[in-house]
Amino acid sequence: MVPSEDLRRRILRGPRPDAVPSLVGSACAAVGLIDVAAGVFPRFRHSRMHTLVEVLPGALGPFAAALSLSSGVLLLLLAHGIKRRKRRAWRAAVVLLPAGAVAQFAYRHSVLGVLLSLALCFLLVRHRAEFAALPDPRSRWRALANFVLLGAGSLALGLVVVSVHPGRVVGDPSIADRLQHVLYGLLGLEGPVDYTGPTSWTVAYSLGSLGLLTAVTTVYFAFRPEHPAARLDEDDEGRLRALLERHGSRDSLGYFALRRDKSVVFSPSGKAAVCYRVVSGVMLAGGDPIGDVEAWPGAIERFMDEARSHSWTPAVMGCSETGGEVWTRETGLTALEIGDEAVVDVADFSLAGRAMRNVRQMVKRIGRNGYETRVRRVRDIGPTELDRIRRAAADWRGTDTERGFSMALGRLGDPADGDCVVATAHLPGAGDDASPYGDLKAVLHFVPWGEDGLSLELMRRDRSADPGMNELLIVASLQSAPRLSVAQVSLNFAMFRSALARGERLGAGPVLRCWRGLLIFLSRWFQIESLYKFNAKFRPRWEPRFVVFRTARELPRIGFAALQAEGFVNLVPPRPFRLRHPRPCGHRADHPGEQGVRAA
Repeated sequence: MVPSEDLRRRILRGPRPDAVPSLVGSACAAVGLIDVAAGVFPRFRHSRMHTLVEVLPGALGPFAAALSLSSGVLLLLLAHGIKRRKRRAWRAAVVLLPAGAVAQFAYRHSVLGVLLSLALCFLLVRHRAEFAALPDPRSRWRALANFVLLGAGSLALGLVVVSVHPGRVVGDPSIADRLQHVLYGLLGLEGPVDYTGPTSWTVAYSLGSLGLLTAVTTVYFAFRPEHPAARLDEDDEGRLRALLERHGSRDSLGYFALRRDKSVVFSPSGKAAVCYRVVSGVMLAGGDPIGDVEAWPGAIERFMDEARSHSWTPAVMGCSETGGEVWTRETGLTALEIGDEAVVDVADFSLAGRAMRNVRQMVKRIGRNGYETRVRRVRDIGPTELDRIRRAAADWRGTDTERGFSMALGRLGDPADGDCVVATAHLPGAGDDASPYGDLKAVLHFVPWGEDGLSLELMRRDRSADPGMNELLIVASLQSAPRLSVAQVSLNFAMFRSALARGERLGAGPVLRCWRGLLIFLSRWFQIESLYKFNAKFRPRWEPRFVVFRTARELPRIGFAALQAEGFVNLVPPRPFRLRHPRPCGHRADHPGEQGVRAA
């Protein structure tokens, strides 16, 4: 399937913000900052700068500090949505700007201020067709996030408002008194700090407006119609499983498309699909498209159309070289290598030889300590034991929340995943103590990779177990692979593996050595060098993986969204009745030497 020239131009154009939304959004942000300054700082309201800029929409500081402060915060909140061409942000701005024009004329009789407000409003109405982006997926948990974030911002601004009038303060109130005054003021009550003259009213109205703004926006988020993030329904999951049965051997990450916190778009023929998740306005796809390669362009076109209709930033995490070529050819996006996936061919694996000495010695030592291993399909494990394994894996997790996105399934032991493989390590006699998991000491979970492959999903171990549990279970899984009709096993993903490998070679240049040194430094917080060294123990072949993006300036935003998707950053509190879902752009565990990780 080759897209037409018109379609290719439309895809290449993508959901890039137009000049008008960007200009109006920047103007709203600038005016919002001016309004906040006018409402907070009394000196600014009487400065030459404010005399020059007070004709801008909403700059009403000299006459209504509280109104200026609240309108400034609203404009700042709307600016980003306007830049992203969001319809609801456009509607709010179209209402706010005429209101600002009326206020300009009523308070100051400023014809220029009215004209500027109306000019911006006219610009919005004139280009209303460009502001058609649909809302992002959301739930009412956004109300709690709004209350926490905007409440914290209001508290900080309130402390500034209370403290910028040192010449009008009666006495010398402490920080605790000022904080109490802010908290009372946000609730519309009188606090312990007193001022001389009309300053007391200005502070009271400013704090009250901030509290009212926080309350109104929180109520709005709580009661507006809910548009929750899409989940795979039974029909979509069934269609994806059918595609994986026919084409699942193409990509080791294909089975992770069945994560149920992902959404999916299918090609017009239904022979290919792209699975994704939206995080902070970034539309993150994981791995290659699923299905027939010939139908990939149709699925990619649907993906880009969806991104454009919502004004989302498109990005792909962890695609293969073939997938990266198709994505860049069909969309004009850019690909950047971010690491390598370790793949072991079962027929070539052996513990013999000098290169495998460390692994061989570790496995023998653990075996002498009495550990036993079992490698079985999920469907061959009894429900009682499977439940114990599931609870142990959750309890041994090294973080408060589940991590993972593009290289993690997010569940273990589901009846629909009977072909998955679980490798467990046991220490007979260890069940006599208080452990609720009996003699179970470590767990590895693999997902199918086509008909003859496995892909490592997570690694968990009891921290009281002997070191080397992950090495023991990987060796046991590779040795049991022929019995399971498995020819290749995908292990962990190593970020920037090639840079680490080239940087330690003889003759490496200064730039490469500096880059390697930076990666080693970052390894103190992220599993970069440790994953590379852990994977290299098994003498794998390395398959490069790529991130696909639109422009370099979007990389920080995509990176932050990926950290959220992988579970490293959590801006919205998790629901109390549901696990937050899995590992990172590859973290298949929490530490390769401790818990293991499929990381990116």
